[in-house]
Amino acid sequence: MIDQLTIDRIIDTAHIEDVVSQFVNLKKKGVNLVGLCPFHSDKTPSFYVSPAKNICKCFACGEGGSAVHFIMKHEQLSYFDALRWLAKKYNIEIQERELTDEQKEAQNERESLFILNDFARNYFVTTLHEHIEGKSVGLSYFRERGFREDIVKKFQLGYSLEQRDAFTQEALRNGYKKEYLVKTGLTIEGENYQVDRFRGRVMFPVHTLSGKVVAFGGRILKKAENTGKYVNSPESEIYHKSDQLYGLYFAKQAITRADRCFLVEGYTDVISMHQAGIENVVSSSGTALTHGQIRLIHRFTTNITVIYDGDAAGIKAALRGIDLLLEQGLNIKVVLLPDGEDPDSFARKQNAESFNTYIKEHEVDFIRFKTQLLLNEAGNDPIKRAALISDIVNSISIIPDSIIRSVYTRDCSLLLGVDERVLVQETNKRRLSVLEKESQKSPVQVQNTVQAQAVSPANPDFLPKNNVTALDKYELAILYYVVRYGTARLFYQEPEKEENSKVQNSENAAEAQEQEEQDETTVVEYVKFDLERDGLWLNNPLYKQILDEAIEHHYDEGFNPGRYFLAHPQQEISLLTARLLEDKYEISKVHIKQFGENIKFEDTPLSESKHLATAVPRVLTELKNALITERIKTIKKDMTQMQKEGDFDAAIALMQQIKQLEDIKKALAKALGERIILKW
Repeated sequence: MIDQLTIDRIIDTAHIEDVVSQFVNLKKKGVNLVGLCPFHSDKTPSFYVSPAKNICKCFACGEGGSAVHFIMKHEQLSYFDALRWLAKKYNIEIQERELTDEQKEAQNERESLFILNDFARNYFVTTLHEHIEGKSVGLSYFRERGFREDIVKKFQLGYSLEQRDAFTQEALRNGYKKEYLVKTGLTIEGENYQVDRFRGRVMFPVHTLSGKVVAFGGRILKKAENTGKYVNSPESEIYHKSDQLYGLYFAKQAITRADRCFLVEGYTDVISMHQAGIENVVSSSGTALTHGQIRLIHRFTTNITVIYDGDAAGIKAALRGIDLLLEQGLNIKVVLLPDGEDPDSFARKQNAESFNTYIKEHEVDFIRFKTQLLLNEAGNDPIKRAALISDIVNSISIIPDSIIRSVYTRDCSLLLGVDERVLVQETNKRRLSVLEKESQKSPVQVQNTVQAQAVSPANPDFLPKNNVTALDKYELAILYYVVRYGTARLFYQEPEKEENSKVQNSENAAEAQEQEEQDETTVVEYVKFDLERDGLWLNNPLYKQILDEAIEHHYDEGFNPGRYFLAHPQQEISLLTARLLEDKYEISKVHIKQFGENIKFEDTPLSESKHLATAVPRVLTELKNALITERIKTIKKDMTQMQKEGDFDAAIALMQQIKQLEDIKKALAKALGERIILKW
């Protein structure tokens, strides 16, 4: 368990913009930062980061929270493991006792798989550098490929012994469960045997964006029949091949700096390019590109350069995946390497400057590249040319930007010798078909990413969908003010008016004292007083706990409800707090023009902090009104039952109670103000 002081230190140190920018390319927008959401397929930036409040929020899918919540969601970690992740990032020491065997067994399966992969990575690395077979076979291979020692260590390359089950036995001796060895794919189990999947291979660990090992690739060094050159980890709970790109962990910062990503095919292509000084490179690991992989790249840049060797068959197979890049609105360039070269061999002959020079001189726009490639293949055959035109039109039609589609259509008309109007007509037909398919997707897939309805006391759209009572939204509205403004004075006064008030009140000492006590009343104090005088309290257990703790710590020195509950060890409270702290409004252009672009909402006349004296009593009154409404419904049901049973005296007594409650409702309605409801 991590003590509260350490949790507070981690929360204070972990700046949300610093944490999120490791995984998302952020751009300044007013006082906030914005980027593509990492939690859903986001084509237009809808993920906002607020450095001032130290929270983030996606206005399309609703994900967000503090830095801890972001890491929990992104890395699929528990609350305390996310804290440990942040503590490691910021070099904050956490004093924790070593886990016992029982505690290790209590770790959930996902964490166990990560721990096992970490052990495997270290085992393979140690074997490569210290075991006689590892040094003579594995390390010799890497040296023959020209990899420097620092590059071998950087990518955590390793070696798996040829012995049938060397790794499996070592893992079992260290207390790792056989079921996890099988689930990660490190061990293959048969009826009467168990063997290492990667025996006799050099090892390439595959990392997540945060550097956790999720899988391995292994290359065999000896010729063997019916054995593939490369073997990869199978799909598991922690590894989904379609959502990983080899080398992205090492490339993400370079991609952001260069605003470009080089896409190659294999492990060694990435490693050789890094050694040559080109670090903004990732690999699809020999598979066709997937939507998940494209989303990963899109979060860091919109510019991708695909590097091909001269293998025509390989290029045509890869073209299908690149259409997916166009669909996501990415800017695609293609580079063909000289005959006989692949990115690995070519990079070993270059340095960063000469490599980038070659790229600039030889890169071609993807649509033009594809058109020319298929033209050469089709020749003068009219059937093949017709198929070519259809293929190109398909690629153009999936591009979301209409201007870019128009430019490509014009260029392809010249290259293909086809009337531009014909291409426009066909492209529009295909585009309509694309849009119709998108419209048939589920609402979650096609939800509007412009601006979701704001979270507010009147619209708590983040309430859990199950087990919600009729009173929850009213209780949550009270918590909204407790968490955001709990220690603020309920009765706000402008500084100059406050000074004048003191001068005027000094004429009558008793009135002045009473006024001063009223002026000093905080939101938490008023909520407590108002609920207790009517014998009420919050019913939702979670909301009640938050209110109780706010009252308990209210007079603690330096107590800040938002900060306190955001760092709360109870995940439900911490996440709810993050959502309550999300901004309801954006600064209008009028206020930006009047006060400057760095104006904060709390400095404008609309700031909630200046209207607490009316807002807080109102939400309390709304809760009371809702309580009475529910009470009247219950009594009416009881009264109906009494009438059915013939107990008219009891029914009349209940009717009198309803009359009293209706009178109270009228008084509350008057306090709330009359509302006019229009039914269309």
